[in-house]
Amino acid sequence: MKIAVLIKEVPDTGADRTLEKQTGLADRAASEAVLDEIGERTLEVALKIQDADADTRITALSMGPESIQATLRKALAMGAADAVQISDDALIGADLVLTAEVLAAALRRGHYDLILAGNMSTDGSAGMLPVMLAELLSLPAATSLSEISIADGVLRGTRELEGATAQISTPLPAIASITEALPDARFPNFKGIMAAKKKPIEILSLADLGVDALPADTARSIMLAVSQKPAREAGTIMNDDGQAGAALVDFLAKNNLV
Repeated sequence: MKIAVLIKEVPDTGADRTLEKQTGLADRAASEAVLDEIGERTLEVALKIQDADADTRITALSMGPESIQATLRKALAMGAADAVQISDDALIGADLVLTAEVLAAALRRGHYDLILAGNMSTDGSAGMLPVMLAELLSLPAATSLSEISIADGVLRGTRELEGATAQISTPLPAIASITEALPDARFPNFKGIMAAKKKPIEILSLADLGVDALPADTARSIMLAVSQKPAREAGTIMNDDGQAGAALVDFLAKNNLV
């Protein structure tokens, strides 16, 4: 089985994140870049499939600047067999539509049985990329899974809904996205780190993929304005003088919270 795992390099989630006000892009120089945690969990799902089936081959795929090689090397150290890096200056600030087109073009080249992704990245948090890829690749999409298994060429998973649980299944090939309910990723060991140095990373440009960054007949989303998030206001403090219960009910009712 061939599995492609989509990963992303993001600003450290433990640090404050800011936007460049002139461009509307994330200020990636303001904090350390790391492999997105949901990407690590997604790779762990693929590695567990590989643990059960030694014939499984995992490819880590990411779009970003040259600096993402360190992130891809971490994925290789964790257990991926190879990696694909898509880098092109024309992709700076790419919106979801262009990102999906580029990733879809790269995925077509690999003829994968399963494409795995996180449900959303911690920087953009759009949550739309898996279904956009499914549309472009004409594949079924099993999204937002909290459990996942594969047997006899069929992917099965669990999706948690408000007040209900859905059981999802689809034949392969398919796209699946997972949530943070899946287990934490394993740590790369010394053997994996050393082996990652020799594993191949294929570097692709837009020209290699045959994708035009700005085709004339395609609408693109643009950033109209960006501003600093306002400072958090102080909350309301209620002192229990015997009337706190009634005051709390009045407060909740006034703010349409009950």
